[in-house]
Amino acid sequence: MVKLGLLARLEAKPGKEAEVGSFIEGALTLANKEPSTIAWFAVRLGPSTFGIFDVFPHEAGRQAHLNGPIAQALMAKASELLSKPPTIEPLEVLAAKLPTA
Repeated sequence: MVKLGLLARLEAKPGKEAEVGSFIEGALTLANKEPSTIAWFAVRLGPSTFGIFDVFPHEAGRQAHLNGPIAQALMAKASELLSKPPTIEPLEVLAAKLPTA
């Protein structure tokens, strides 16, 4: 059961939109290695606006993700690719529909 999540919003610098899109698409490999990341989505919200939405069963999983390789890689590239620091909002999941195994 997922109980917690994160919603990150990323604004690409002009001319860096394709790089930001590729960067977050490539993060899927890392997300797949996180056992407590139950679902992870990279989305495009507009021409230069991107988002990452992910959910976790508990706070320890969310914290592991926030301190993990995706966050580290994002922060390392942020000044190069983003027009402003990413907005990362913690959230509580009230209801979810996920595939069953």
